[in-house]
This record gives sequence, structure tokens and C-alpha cells, in this order.
Amino acid sequence: MAINILFTCAGRRNYLINYFKEALKGEGRIIVADMSTSAPAMVDADLAILVPSVYSDHYIDELKKIIIEHRVTAVISLNDLELPILSKHKTELEKTGAKVIVSNERVIDIAFDKIETFNFLKSIGLKTPKTYTSISEVKSAIQQGDLDFPLVVKPRWGSASIGIDFPESEEELHLAFKLQQIKLKKSILNTVSQHDFDNAILIQEKMNGTEYGMDIVNDFEGNYYGTFVREKVNMRSGETDKARSVIDQRFDDIGQEISKHLKHTGSLDCDVFIANNELYVLELNPRFGGGYPFSHEAGINTSAIYIEWLKGNNNVAQFNQYKAGKLFSKCDRMLEIKSR
Repeated sequence: MAINILFTCAGRRNYLINYFKEALKGEGRIIVADMSTSAPAMVDADLAILVPSVYSDHYIDELKKIIIEHRVTAVISLNDLELPILSKHKTELEKTGAKVIVSNERVIDIAFDKIETFNFLKSIGLKTPKTYTSISEVKSAIQQGDLDFPLVVKPRWGSASIGIDFPESEEELHLAFKLQQIKLKKSILNTVSQHDFDNAILIQEKMNGTEYGMDIVNDFEGNYYGTFVREKVNMRSGETDKARSVIDQRFDDIGQEISKHLKHTGSLDCDVFIANNELYVLELNPRFGGGYPFSHEAGINTSAIYIEWLKGNNNVAQFNQYKAGKLFSKCDRMLEIKSR
């Protein structure tokens, strides 16, 4: 039986397209849907399809047409802003016969809203940076000695695509907060922030330590499979540029704890800091993250595991050969975008 995978909002994630093509071994097709014909992932797909914005009233109907026409086996989203939409319509989409590999609305809400992320992590006993949504709260915490500069200022909902600021004084905090609000109104994140714009900017304790990326992999029923970690050696434009694979029981303990309480579907990308020999969890992203290729190249073939699970096979040990100490670096390549 052919396994046809539809990647939505694929953007620049060519590595995932090619990892899944390799895992399929010709026994299916990789279909990519994006609202831009110049999205790099469109080039490497077996079939590239132009779709409207995820906020279009016709978006879900267009996906259903694609799933039915091209006999799609599974749908995988690669964009934070689309996850709440797919999760809301998951049952409707799966009536077509395809498996929509997205977590339920509770999980998406916890991950998408960073205040909910903070509350969730605290509720299960994990350490996470102190987090606020108003300058007055921050001033009070500083006066009480619970917080100090520098701080982190970033969007509350969705990805940090408008950037992150690190104010080092009260004056810089006011300026950064106002600038983030202005940027937010002009960005794609404005749509998801409109219902509570006054609390749409986050102010967070800045962690000083070593940053790690962590993939917590569950099966499609939310059962824990494994935790795969990489030390972020260098960052570039907000994404991991160089990373080294790590095996450390402390991360696995945290991964199991998050998996047990969250019950997410598939891969969950997390940011973790080690500061003062303590582990702090910063963010939860219930999708393949930009750091996944580092883990893949170090020996965990989650794409092949997904394919086996879709076939109904649970014996996937051969695809987990994860090794510590593997250092990898991303690099750019040129793609010709042909007119369609």
C-alpha cells in the first residue's frame, strides 16, 4: 500500500521532505502544500500544490480536496500558526480517511500560549523561567528581589518571528515592550493576538547557561517513545545552526514527565537551559522543529518511524541508533524556483 504524506505550510523544511522521501523508498509520494509558489520545499516535493492562507475560510475545504484527490495517508503541519486550525478540524479532516498527525486542542493551547506553557510546566513540577505579561508585574518582582535585568521580551502566542529583545534596564524594557507591540500589529501574529492584545507580549527571566533542543517523541496515541537531545552550539536567525547530540538521563526524565502529562501526538520540540546545574524548560512546540535534522543525522530516524507507525508496525528499534557527541552544522544551498 502506498503511503502518501501531505506536508502543509512546508516553507523551507526541505530536509524533512527529503528525509520522508528516503524513508518511503518509492512506496508513496511526498505532497507539499504552501501559499507561496516560491517556498523552497515545493521544489523537492513529488507534488507541489498552491493553497490559500491558513486563515482563509476555504483553507480546510482545500485540504480535504487535496487529501481525497491524491489519496493522502497522513497530514503533517510544519507551522505553529496552523496547528490550532488543524487541531480544531482534525476530526473533520480525518473523515477523508487520512491520519492528521497533530495533537488535540488542549495540547495546542498549552504550547501555543506561552503563559499556558509556563503554568503547565509549573503544575507538573518542572523548572521554567519566571514569566509575566505586564511591565507593572515585572517592576514589582524586581523591587521584591525576585527578578533582575537582563530580561527577555517576545510574543506570547505563536512563534517569535517578530524577534526577541533583551532589555538591560527599565528604560530599555519600556522601549522594547512598545516596539514589540508595534511589530506585532504589523506581523502575521497579529491575528492570533487580537483577542487580548494588552497581554500579548511576554516578559521573561533570562537564563544564563547552556541551551539545548529536545525532541520528545510519542506515538500517534500519545504513548512515550523517547527523548533526543542536542546542545545548541551556535544559533543563526533564531534557529539552531550548529549542534552536538547529547545523551543524558536528566533530559530523558523530563521528557517522560512532559509526555505523561501532555499526551501529545508525534514529535514535540522543546527548548531547555541548564543553569546552575538545574534544567529549565522554556518552550513546547508540538511539531518537527528546526533542530530536528541534527537529531536525525545523529541516529534517530523519526521520519522512518512515522512511516512504520502509519503501516501499523510497532517494531521500530532499527531506526533508533542515536549516538552522543555527533556535531553537525547547517549550510545553505541554491534552488531554482521554476514558474508554474
